[in-house]
Amino acid sequence: MILRGPELAASCSWLRHSFHSSTSRAISAWTRSSICGSRLASTAAAVARKGDEERAYPTYELTDKDHQRLTYQRNIGVSAHIDSGKTTLTERILFYTGRIREIHEVRGRDAVGAKMDSMELEREKGITIQSAATFCDWEANMPTGEQEKYAINIIDTPGHVDFTIEVERALRVLDGALLVLCAVAGVQSQTTTVDRQMRRYGVPRLSFINKMDRPGANPWRVIGQIRSKLRIAAAAVHVPIGVEDQFRGVVDLVRWKAVYNEGEKGVNVVEKDEIPPELLDFAKAKRAELIEQLAEVDDEMGEIFLNDQEPTLEQLVSAIRRATIGLKFSPVFFGSAIKNTGVQPLLDGVCAYLPNPAESSVTAHDTSLPVSAPPVPLVPASAAPLVALAFKLEEGRFGQLTYMRVYQGGLKKGGYIYHARTGKRVKVPRLVRMHSNEMEDIDEIGPGEICAMFGVDCASGDTFTDGSTSFSMTSMFVPEPVISLSIKPNGKETPNFSRALNRFQKEDPTFKVHLDHESKETIISGMGELHLEIYVERMRREYGVDCVTGKPKVAFRETITQRADFTYIHKKQTGGAGQYAKIIGYIEPCEADQETGKDILFENVVMSGNIPSNFIPAVEKGYYEACEKGTLSGNQVSGCLMVLKDGAFHIVDSSELAFRMAAIGAFRDVYFKAKPIVLEPVMTVEVVAPVEFQSAVIGGLNQRRGTIMDSEVREDEFTCIAEVALNDMFGYSSQLRGATQGKGEFSMEYKNHMPVLPPLQKELEDAYRSSLPQARR
Repeated sequence: MILRGPELAASCSWLRHSFHSSTSRAISAWTRSSICGSRLASTAAAVARKGDEERAYPTYELTDKDHQRLTYQRNIGVSAHIDSGKTTLTERILFYTGRIREIHEVRGRDAVGAKMDSMELEREKGITIQSAATFCDWEANMPTGEQEKYAINIIDTPGHVDFTIEVERALRVLDGALLVLCAVAGVQSQTTTVDRQMRRYGVPRLSFINKMDRPGANPWRVIGQIRSKLRIAAAAVHVPIGVEDQFRGVVDLVRWKAVYNEGEKGVNVVEKDEIPPELLDFAKAKRAELIEQLAEVDDEMGEIFLNDQEPTLEQLVSAIRRATIGLKFSPVFFGSAIKNTGVQPLLDGVCAYLPNPAESSVTAHDTSLPVSAPPVPLVPASAAPLVALAFKLEEGRFGQLTYMRVYQGGLKKGGYIYHARTGKRVKVPRLVRMHSNEMEDIDEIGPGEICAMFGVDCASGDTFTDGSTSFSMTSMFVPEPVISLSIKPNGKETPNFSRALNRFQKEDPTFKVHLDHESKETIISGMGELHLEIYVERMRREYGVDCVTGKPKVAFRETITQRADFTYIHKKQTGGAGQYAKIIGYIEPCEADQETGKDILFENVVMSGNIPSNFIPAVEKGYYEACEKGTLSGNQVSGCLMVLKDGAFHIVDSSELAFRMAAIGAFRDVYFKAKPIVLEPVMTVEVVAPVEFQSAVIGGLNQRRGTIMDSEVREDEFTCIAEVALNDMFGYSSQLRGATQGKGEFSMEYKNHMPVLPPLQKELEDAYRSSLPQARR
């Protein structure tokens, strides 16, 4: 139908009236939203985000069966400084719980070695290199008188700072820990590191003062160090009966009994109600001290203490357990693992005072929500959907072995699980429980347990679910490498060379490999000389690749000291479409991000739309690429923030490549205006040597530009703590041996990066400039 003349006018009038009447509210609403659109949009987004964050999740209650199983379940780690007796203690625990039939020593002459040191290198060197998992059952004598059977999962960890990632990932998945201390040396540098790791993951600990049979053993000084250096309330729950070579048992201050180890290898635990008369007054004083320490951290015990009442056995046990699980207190046990004394009471303490999996607070993040969303609490219920964390990888005889901690739900052999990061559905072909390097096949495993599975491709720190949730666990903290070596195979390169490096990188997040584009050398980086030396030796033994390594290189860094503004135009004209990009902004020093740990940050504050949003990531990528190699000494840049304020683009010539090149060019152009400096890693060095060599040791550290932070003299030996640049620590091992007639030993751990001295900076700058091609100097 065609409308003409009056009909068309009438029709238009009707349409106008109809449109106005039906949409007047919509127009006014649209007008209002156009005036304050950003405010309404942000409010709507906030409401939507709040709705997301308040999302309700199904709640799962623990059944009676779950309670029964979890109440008698413990997951513990054994951590300490080097040579404190961790592996020796674990060997005794396995022997007394019936997991092994014979005791073998770490440096035994029978060529067998300790059960938990399964690697040939570990037995040769007498140190633990990899953490090892095992499980055992223990019939515990509870302080309140009952006898209960407990299942204990144990992870024995290395004490050397070079293998600190092994401690890190073990503590990430454990509910409790044993902090082993030497009765002579006390709190040492790695003890402080382990304490920091336990606090990071909220792991309650029992302290075990080992080596009570050693000359010079002074456990009360060690307890004082736990309180002052580790800053945690601690008190003895035992008093030793005899010291040094006369050490033969302990007085249990909680149950008020004397406990002796008798029979071959201390198998028989003999309890007597009679306390040795010479210890009676001392034991009463130490019990009063225990109650006083508990009163400071536990409200119920504080009330009893203020009312001058004597706590009952149940009240005392409950207070120790509450304060320990609340991370406010650490009960201290005494013993000598090598002399088979005091280990069984420690196992009873593990069962009595450390939490079961249901008492540990565990949370996950819902990946479908923003990062700022509150964490989701997990419950170790069998009926809940599966959430499990892969915390350690190992190359086994049957493929990749993945160690798992199951937090909720269950795992079944032959079942399907989902990889939270990639979304892949994978089958569980084989499920095992580990006993050091031996395996025991199982068909299924419940929440709160630690197991391993074969044939699942993943990385350390990955989360697995049953596909019904989008939960992901937070990964563990991974420290940055501090030392690098160039490495190449001796002779012709074989596929085994790259195969070995790829495997070690996957197993150990602190072991990094990269190719230096200028020298074309393969560079390996790690936590220390021993760390890299062990991997080079493993390549020779396990892959038959004999390698030649270059001189160790320190991981220097560069940073800027002041703000510098830039306006940079990248313009390149060729036959066809050229390249054009203009960026305006500034760079300035910054602190590392507390959440992510990143110290190279990028911020976009472009408001006008002069740079299309699809080109912003290219600018960020170019900036990060430029930071990989500073122009001062060729080292990585850190502690730098780039802020992009404005820019311009060309409709034809602009591209992602052009903006990436502009960011690289702008950074290099303005870098020297920001007054860059070179940083070097500074290590906390702890030296222990006989007293007569004190001046020689301190003189040696001063020669290496060390700053003495603390020194402590004991009866016949002294400890010196200093901060020394890693670059000055090469060759210190042989110098210390020479200065102390082989009696001194030292350990070191990374502290931070500090500016280098001007002469060294000039030397590094000149060395880098001379390595560049003539055209780029």
